[in-house]
Amino acid sequence: MSDVAAPSGAGPQEMPSWHYRFGFIAAVFGMFMAILDIQIVASSLNEIQAGVSASSDEISWIQTSYLVAEIIMIPLSGVLMRWLSTRVAFVISCAGFTLASLGCALANSIEQLIVLRAIQGFMGGAMIPITQAISFTLFPRRAMGAVQGVIGMVVTMAPSIGPTVGGYVTELFSWHWLFLANVIPGICVTLAAWRFLDIDEGDASVAKRLDFRGLILIALFLGSLEFVLEEGPGDDWFASELIVWMTLLCAASCVGFFWRVFTYHSPIVDLHAFRNLNFSIGTGLVFVVGIAMYGLVYLMPLFLGGVRGYSSLQIGEVMFVTGVAMFFTAPIVGRLTNSVDLRVLLFFGLTLIGIGTVMNNNLTSESGFWQFFWPQVVRGMGIIPASRIALGTLPPQELGNAAGLFSVMRNLGGAVGLAMLDTVRDWRVDYHWNQLIPALNEGRIAVQQQIDNYQAMLVGHVADPYHSAVALLGQRFGVQAQVLAYNDIFLWLGCIYLLCVPLVFLLKKIEH
Repeated sequence: MSDVAAPSGAGPQEMPSWHYRFGFIAAVFGMFMAILDIQIVASSLNEIQAGVSASSDEISWIQTSYLVAEIIMIPLSGVLMRWLSTRVAFVISCAGFTLASLGCALANSIEQLIVLRAIQGFMGGAMIPITQAISFTLFPRRAMGAVQGVIGMVVTMAPSIGPTVGGYVTELFSWHWLFLANVIPGICVTLAAWRFLDIDEGDASVAKRLDFRGLILIALFLGSLEFVLEEGPGDDWFASELIVWMTLLCAASCVGFFWRVFTYHSPIVDLHAFRNLNFSIGTGLVFVVGIAMYGLVYLMPLFLGGVRGYSSLQIGEVMFVTGVAMFFTAPIVGRLTNSVDLRVLLFFGLTLIGIGTVMNNNLTSESGFWQFFWPQVVRGMGIIPASRIALGTLPPQELGNAAGLFSVMRNLGGAVGLAMLDTVRDWRVDYHWNQLIPALNEGRIAVQQQIDNYQAMLVGHVADPYHSAVALLGQRFGVQAQVLAYNDIFLWLGCIYLLCVPLVFLLKKIEH
């Protein structure tokens, strides 16, 4: 047992020994691997698709299977910690994640890769909330600034640099190394966690009280919800019969899950933490953070690859700016959290990210590294201490469960954001195309001159130079419609952040 435990309602009073600090460092590294793997394959899907002979529809499941499995595991982490102990739960999670990573690297078919990615997401998902809970269990309140600064940097930087790391690894080696790179660190983290995370004891009686019906309902609810949000935009939502049935399953299991939670004496997930005002607002804010954080990581490669034709390596080089800005900002913010009101830091963090996102609403078809440079710097400076605000006023016995709920809300925000962005992007592209197409009038002198220029360029190269010239001009209009749609989305994402700023004034002050 750890000597840093504290009475209910209070955190530890003294800094933990180096024995436990090493355990915490191992946990943070494990969390980093789990979060990084969500996005590390994002810029290398084409190479993976070719490597396992997958179709364009099948390859998206490499991401979907990971996210669905992870989001099911995250809220269960609190139960696992109480049942098995923090150390055993983390070791099983990390060891399973490492083995699944090795399996992904050795997979030679898309079916094997999808199943192993699901196992990887499920096993690794517990490391995220367990690490959050460990930080509040081990460290006194006065050290929370630096500790949460490190965790915040990992949570936000890992998905931001994921495509960059993936692009470099795939370019220099092969896509297999996206997964092989987890093996040695995973073994080291597993051994370190077993050696240094002996901070509590498991309670075998928890298994006897385990709510299996609630477990099935939450798996069906979150799994089907994630599936609908991931696959809905590509399948034109309810035009797909499968999406309709999955939506009905989601609705039914949602009702069943909440009924079970509020009526069963020992539910699989305890929602009582939401009675805490700071936790409720903090989880709401992290939901919004998830929308924009995952959304921006998703949007930028789409723009740079689709509009500019950048390679995965070039995309990674552009997106690396956010990670660098976060890396240098996080230690400063961590120090400030010990002396400055967290609500002030949250206010400026939300404002900076909102402004940095709005700064990208004037893109053109020629925008590249420098047009994204300063907006990324501004966004990278906007570190948000949401986890400390949400979890900092809860008693120790609620931290494991609450940390799981907190992480679920961030991932759900990401899933909702990605689904929303795909749908909004298609809608705005159609809108701007319909606004631009009347300008493609051959009666206009500028249009006719452009067609003549294209036609002269194509003579001798195609059978019908005139219609090919008109098609080229139409493609230019299509690109402009896409650029205008991306500008709309960047503007709206920024406004979502800025509209959340007033919520800061509802929070209670957290004592240092």
